[in-house]
Amino acid sequence: MVVHSKMRGSTCAALAVTAAGAVGLGFVAPQVPSSSMTRTSSASSTAPARSAASSARAVPSAAPVAVAGLGLLSLAGASARRSKKSKKSVVSLRARGGEEDTRVCIPLEELRNTDVEKVGGKSASLGEMISQLSDVGVPVPGGFSTTAFAYKEFLDKGGINEFINDKLSDESIYEDVDKLMKVGKEIRDKIMDTPFQEDFEEELKAQWQRVSGGDEKFTFAVRSSATAEDLPDASFAGQQETFLNVMGYEDMKQKVHLVFASLFTDRAISYRHDRGFEHEKVQLCATCQKMVRSETGSAGVMFSLDTESGFKDVVFVTSAYGLGETVVGGTVNPDEWYVFKPTLAEGKNSIISRTMGSKLCKMIYKAGGGSETVDTSDEEQNSWSASDEEVKALAEMAVKIEKHYGRPMDIEWARDGDDGKLYIVQARPETVASQKKVGVIEEYKMLEKGGTKIAEGRAVGKRIGSGEVNILTSIDQMSEFSEGQVLVADMTDPDWEPIMKKAGAIITNRGGRTCHAAIIARELGIPAIVGCGDATDKVSKGDKVTVSCAEGDTGYIYEGELKFEKNVQDLGELPEVGLKIMMNVGNPETAFAFGQLPNEGIGLARLEFVINNAIGVHPKALLNYDTLDGETKELVDERMKGYKGPKDFYVKKIAEGVATLAASVYPKRIIVRLSDFKSNEYKSLIGGEQYEPDEENPMIGFRGCGRYTDPFFEECFAMELEAVKMVRGEMGLKNVEIMIPFVRTLDMAKDVSEVLEKNGLKRGEDGLKVNMMAELPSNVFLAEEFLEYFDGFSIGSNDLTQLTLGLDRDSGLVAQYFDERNPAVMKGLETLIKAAKKKGKYVGICGQGPSDHPDLAKWLMEQGIDSVSLNPDSVIPTWQFLAKK
Repeated sequence: MVVHSKMRGSTCAALAVTAAGAVGLGFVAPQVPSSSMTRTSSASSTAPARSAASSARAVPSAAPVAVAGLGLLSLAGASARRSKKSKKSVVSLRARGGEEDTRVCIPLEELRNTDVEKVGGKSASLGEMISQLSDVGVPVPGGFSTTAFAYKEFLDKGGINEFINDKLSDESIYEDVDKLMKVGKEIRDKIMDTPFQEDFEEELKAQWQRVSGGDEKFTFAVRSSATAEDLPDASFAGQQETFLNVMGYEDMKQKVHLVFASLFTDRAISYRHDRGFEHEKVQLCATCQKMVRSETGSAGVMFSLDTESGFKDVVFVTSAYGLGETVVGGTVNPDEWYVFKPTLAEGKNSIISRTMGSKLCKMIYKAGGGSETVDTSDEEQNSWSASDEEVKALAEMAVKIEKHYGRPMDIEWARDGDDGKLYIVQARPETVASQKKVGVIEEYKMLEKGGTKIAEGRAVGKRIGSGEVNILTSIDQMSEFSEGQVLVADMTDPDWEPIMKKAGAIITNRGGRTCHAAIIARELGIPAIVGCGDATDKVSKGDKVTVSCAEGDTGYIYEGELKFEKNVQDLGELPEVGLKIMMNVGNPETAFAFGQLPNEGIGLARLEFVINNAIGVHPKALLNYDTLDGETKELVDERMKGYKGPKDFYVKKIAEGVATLAASVYPKRIIVRLSDFKSNEYKSLIGGEQYEPDEENPMIGFRGCGRYTDPFFEECFAMELEAVKMVRGEMGLKNVEIMIPFVRTLDMAKDVSEVLEKNGLKRGEDGLKVNMMAELPSNVFLAEEFLEYFDGFSIGSNDLTQLTLGLDRDSGLVAQYFDERNPAVMKGLETLIKAAKKKGKYVGICGQGPSDHPDLAKWLMEQGIDSVSLNPDSVIPTWQFLAKK
C-alpha cells in the first residue's frame, strides 16, 4: 500500500520547465503548444467527444473566469466535446470570459493565475510560474491538472451532491468532534464508491500518457488544488491529501479519486466552516506533476518574509534531507537560514543567520511506489542539508516569485539528488504575517520573572498562553480535549486542526517554524512551541504551565500559570520630536520584531549578548581547543556543529548575530558595543574557569578597552574584529558602527585605535565610525581630548551614575541612591554633550535612565543631544511623552 502524506501540499521535487523546450518527459516549454492544446489525433492527446446531453448539463454555482493570453491558445480541446455547430461561438465567448471551460484536464503550462476557479489555487499558481517565470531562472515542474468542471460533474452523478449537502446541514457536527469524524467518513466513502465518468477517465489517461510517455515507472506527485485554496487571506495549507511517488496510470487514477474525497476530511470540513466558505462552492482538482529524486537530495519550505514578525526584508529558508513532507508536516526539525534581500540584490554574502536542525529522519521513495520515513545518518544530522550557495539561489527565486505576485509568498522547493539542481514545486500567498495591520503593535510580556523552565523549542507567534496540559498521542483522542487546554503532542498534522483551534497553547516534540502546527497556530493566533524534542516526557497531563513565545526565537514552557500582560497600541501617525529615538537591542532573535517599531536605528547592541547566547564558549577555550579535556570538547563540539572549526564558529556566529541586528534597521545606523564581559561573566562561559582571574570587584576590573589592548586577550579581540569586518565587508552591512567601552585613559584610546587599524578597521576608512562609550568620570573630565580618537560619544548613564556617586547598584543597601537624574550625574551629561557639540561630533545616550524617566529624555533633548537609545518597550511611551511636551 502506498504511503501518503496528510500534510500541506507536497514538497516533492520536480524537473524544470525551460524556455528552450522540453528537457525531459513531463516538461514542455511554455511557448510551445502542447499536444492537448492543439488536440492532434495522437493517442496521448485526443479526448473522445462527449454527448450533447452531457456537455449541456447545467452545473450549479459555476462562475466564468477570464483567461489571460487566450489568443495564444487553441481551444479546440474544450469545444471538441460540444457540437461542431457551436464551436466558433464558444471560443469567442470564452475569450471574453463569458462561458465556462468544459475541459476536464488541462496541461499546467496552459494555465495562469486567473484560472483559480477552473483548476484551483495550486494548479493555477504552478501554471503561472511555468509560463511567466521559467525564463528568469525559476524552474517549475510540468504536468497537468484536473478541473473544477470535472469535479462538479463527478459529484452530480449518483446524487453525491445531495448526499453531501444533507450530511453537512447538521450544525451540531461542528461542535461535536465525534459526529464530525463520522460524517466525514461517510462522505468520503460515498465518493470513493462512485466511479469516475467515462470521458474523464479517458482524458486522465491521455494526459498521463502525454506526460509520462506511457512509462509505468514514471513517477508523479498527485496533490489537491481547491478553488478556494491559497487565497491571500486563507491558506488552506494541508487541508486535502498529497500522494508521492505515484507510478502507473491505475495508481494515478486511484490517487486522483482519493484527492477528490479529501475535500471532506474532518480538518477540511471544519476549516471551511470556521472560515465562512460554503462547502458547495469549493471544488477540488488534482495537480499531477513529475517528481524528481529529492529523496537523495533535500527539500524544504521558504517564505519571502519572516513568519514570526512579518519583517519583509528577509527570505526565511528551511531544509531537510529527503522529500519535503517531513519539513511541511513537522516530523523533522529542519535547518534554517535568513537571507537579507537588499544585500542579496547587491551580490553580497547575504545569509545573516543560520540554525542547524536535528534532522533525525527523512522521507524516501518506497519500492513499488509511495514513500516511507527512515532515520538519517549521524553525518546527515551533523551537516547542513543545503549549501550557502543553494540557500542564496533559493532566496533569489523567492524574491522573483514575490515580485511577480506582488505579495509575500510561501514557497516549497526541492533539490534533485541526481542532477543537483534546485526546483520550485509550489508557491502560495503567505496569509498570516503579511495580513497584520500596519501601525498596530501587539506585545505580550511576562510579569513574573525567574519561573522554572520545563522545556524549550522554536517559538511561534510572539504570544503567551497558559493552562492545563493535555497530552494526546492520537487524533482518536480528539473528544478528550477541552477548550483552553494546552495541547502537548509528539507532532500534529492538519487532521488535528479541530483540536488546535480549541487550545490555549500548543507544544510539540517535533517540527520547525514552517510546519503545519506552526502555520495553523499563527493563523489561529495561538502561541505554539515546536521542536521541543522531549516535551511529552517533561510535562504530565493535568500540569499547569505557561507557554511563552514572547522572548525571541526560543520559546519556553514554564511551570505553573504565571502572570503576563498583553498590550495593543494603534500608533497612528507619530509626530516628529526634537531628537532621534534609537533602541537598545542585543538579542538577534527579537531584532526583526523590534525593528518595525518607529526608530532611528539601534543605539546600543551589546556584543556579549550574542557571545553568551549564540556561542556560550570562552574565546580562549576555542583558540586552545586541542588542549581541552574530553568533557569540555564534547560540549564545544555540540555547539559548533556545521562550522569548519573553533575559530570559524566564533567569528561567524558573531557575524551572524551582528548582521541580523544590522539588517533589522537597515540602512539606519547600528552602534555595536564590542564585548564588555566582566571576568566573572567570562568565567561562566564553557571553559572560562581556566582563563579568568578571581576579582573582588569585576565591575571596575579587567574589562572593556583594558582587555582589548592586553596581550592576554589580543587574539580573542582579533576574532571579534574579524567578525565585524566580515559584516561590513563581504556581507555589505555598512550601517554598522562600533563602540569601545570602558576607556579609562587617553593612552588606552590611542592603543585601541592602533589595534583596530591593525585588524583592518581603520576609523574613517570605508565610512567606518568608531564611537566611545562615555561612562567614566575620566571621560567627563577629558571629554574633548577623548574625542580626538573617536567619532562621538555614546553615553552609558548606568555606569556613569555608579562611578560618579560611588555606588554598587546591585547592593540593596545603597540602591536608593542610584538616580541618573542626580545633579552630579546631570552635570557630567551636560559636559559630555557640550564637548561633542564643540567638536562637531555625535553624542547620544544609551543608558537605562531615559527609558525609565521620560523627563530625563526631555531634558537631554533640550541640551541638544543627538539621540536617546531606549529599551524597545519604552520607545512609544517616550515618543508620545516628548510629542505632548
